[in-house]
Amino acid sequence: MDDCAFCRVADGRKDVYTLFEGERTVAFLDENPATAGHALVFPRAHVEDLLVADQATSMAVFETARALALAMDRALEPDGFSVFHTTGGLVGQVEHAHLHLLPRYVDDDIQLSLSREPIDGTDPEALSESIRQTL
Repeated sequence: MDDCAFCRVADGRKDVYTLFEGERTVAFLDENPATAGHALVFPRAHVEDLLVADQATSMAVFETARALALAMDRALEPDGFSVFHTTGGLVGQVEHAHLHLLPRYVDDDIQLSLSREPIDGTDPEALSESIRQTL
């Protein structure tokens, strides 16, 4: 897709700081990083959602993220990692599926938190059964 920034990266029409290029995936440093080493991992093929992409594509992205995290662990010695993927209208500016891989540091000041409360008003047994039935 000509208007997709990640497709332009994948085919070499957009310059980035590339960390990995494989047959199915590409990884590069985020242009506006939350931490040093913040990387984006994505499939070469234009896919909008990793969760509904074909299995080989999804697996390749997660395998690349794993390999990259191992390399970053050795090179950057972070205290840990955060990995996330958002789908649908919440995805943001780029509608090309990708993972954010963030090396994390004790003093990085990043706040990725979820508001969590006990299941209330929802029958957890019915909810789990409904999900299991669709697997």
